[in-house]
Amino acid sequence: MNPSSSTTGGAGSDDNTSIRRNSNRPKYSRFTQQELPACKPILTPKWVISVFLLVGIVFIPIGVVSLLASRDVVEIVDRYDSECVPSNMTNDKIRFITNDSFDKTCIRTLTVPKKMKQPIYIYYQLENYYQNHRRYVKSRSDQQLKSASRRDDTGTCDPEDRVNGLPIVPCGLIAWSLFNDTYNFSIVNNINKRLDVNKNGIAWKSDRDHKFGKDVFPSNFQNGTLIGGGKLTNESLDKQENLIVWMRTAALPTFRKLYGKIEVDLEAGERLNVTVLNNYNTYSFDGKKKLVLSTTSWIGGKNDFLGIAYLTVGGLCFFLAMAFTIVYLVKPRQLGDPTYLSWNRNPGGN
Repeated sequence: MNPSSSTTGGAGSDDNTSIRRNSNRPKYSRFTQQELPACKPILTPKWVISVFLLVGIVFIPIGVVSLLASRDVVEIVDRYDSECVPSNMTNDKIRFITNDSFDKTCIRTLTVPKKMKQPIYIYYQLENYYQNHRRYVKSRSDQQLKSASRRDDTGTCDPEDRVNGLPIVPCGLIAWSLFNDTYNFSIVNNINKRLDVNKNGIAWKSDRDHKFGKDVFPSNFQNGTLIGGGKLTNESLDKQENLIVWMRTAALPTFRKLYGKIEVDLEAGERLNVTVLNNYNTYSFDGKKKLVLSTTSWIGGKNDFLGIAYLTVGGLCFFLAMAFTIVYLVKPRQLGDPTYLSWNRNPGGN
């Protein structure tokens, strides 16, 4: 073998490798080298104190206003699940709630603490009820709810998908477990004057218009061997707002859902008789049921969290601003010359 040819071939191979390596290297750019013009503020003591002080000045008034608005909301909460069981059945609540021969009617008396201006929203509150369980959430058919042509689309509704070989409309565990306690109101002070409850407009308009079809009607619903919750009327699903409200599942085990609205003012001291039909079974899983009457304010219902959060953050920022001010005045530190910073010494990145 010719040594000279071997040497030449090796040198050529090294040159090719070097070319390939150079071609794989990323081209130089100011973007990849993070040398683009940018705002790089210097957090001087005056700047930090000013920001904390500004946040405190803005947040504290917002917190006070939010808290006062929440305190203006009048709310009545009444837990009735344990009170609406006969004294002789307190040790066997499940038998009471599952036996149709027992009278489930219960009378509750509520006193209005302050004047409640219309509209007064009626909610039912459930506790220890996990609507966010994976199997429960998936047990529904959105396609079936929207269109009558998809009534056989029950593949995701197991175990409440079919009865006697026919599709259930609406199918799934969510619809099957529809809340079915009812409430009727009357004013005791006015010789039991009946209060009408408006159940229209309680669901989201987007749900009524786009998620529940006008041509979809209940079929074979609650006709199985195991009855879950409430039954539906013969109207189309887009008009059955109690179902629409229930089908919007809650993220937490304690939640409220809108039942209806009272559209008259209630004066302070008035007593309300509430006739409750205690049909819904929460005793099997140690759940709780509460009836809630509430007014609203510009921030919604009664919720002190928003105001407390603003006050906490604002107060903390104001405290830090004062603390940094005292430290800055008592033991000031000389700020270095910013001209020595790298981006000031080499602004072009070259």
